[in-house]
Amino acid sequence: QVQLLESGGGLVQPGGSLRLSCATSGRSVIGTLVGWFRQSPGKEREFVCAINWNGIATYYTESVKGRFTVSREIAKNTVFLQMNSLKPDDTAVYFCALSSKWPSTNLNDYNIWGQGTQVTVSS
Repeated sequence: QVQLLESGGGLVQPGGSLRLSCATSGRSVIGTLVGWFRQSPGKEREFVCAINWNGIATYYTESVKGRFTVSREIAKNTVFLQMNSLKPDDTAVYFCALSSKWPSTNLNDYNIWGQGTQVTVSS
């Protein structure tokens, strides 16, 4: 059974940066992709970005292009989300999840989820 654990969230001022981590444990995740989603109060969970199993291919939603970077360290079974130039609209709980479909922005294609980490962008 694969488990995902997010970390790195917190409170940051507008324009600041945070680096989220998604550590995977359990069976091999080779062949899977990791997606990041976020959910704000009263809103639906939305796709942020994804990275394929070997870290070569990435995909971003338009609103974070140029500000967020997803990367993968296979040896450590960890995926990172570097978030720069953060805005108040980026405030949300951020989740990582696993899927075998590439590329997919549909959360229904992701079958294993972490518990989420809170990111708050506020002055």
